[in-house]
Amino acid sequence: MSPVVPPFPPPEIQIRPLEAEDVGEVIGLFRRQLLEHRIESNEADLRNVIATILQEPNRGFILVARLTGVGIVGVALASAFLGVEHGGESGWLEELYVRPECRQQGVGSRLLAEILGQARSRGWRALDLEVETDHERAVPLYERHGFRPHTRRHFFRKLT
Repeated sequence: MSPVVPPFPPPEIQIRPLEAEDVGEVIGLFRRQLLEHRIESNEADLRNVIATILQEPNRGFILVARLTGVGIVGVALASAFLGVEHGGESGWLEELYVRPECRQQGVGSRLLAEILGQARSRGWRALDLEVETDHERAVPLYERHGFRPHTRRHFFRKLT
């Protein structure tokens, strides 16, 4: 039996690196995503993160998904880190967001495939991510792309 192949997304979806003129729209998408996760954000902090990645590409990358006639419908941010678990430089998929009305159309899958390609081209040894417990609908996307769940729980502490 051959493996199930997901349908190809419409050809009008274009995945490309973030460009300076997209920053305002991308900030809006990040704010929508953080709001979905009940995380407070402010535009200045988001603008600073984006500016840092654009100025220092070794820190990571941001990709956008554009739909012809609609504009940017998805965004992803991957950050680099050096760690012992994977034995070298790896990445953390910090954010992957697709506008709700554009989900289930292959946009997330296309973004994720491009993220994996970019990570490989940078020599990253692995790519880690987390899924909010109330966003389980995203799990099959990651599993289709070869991710598997970790046995650990994620903790954090704000320092500022």
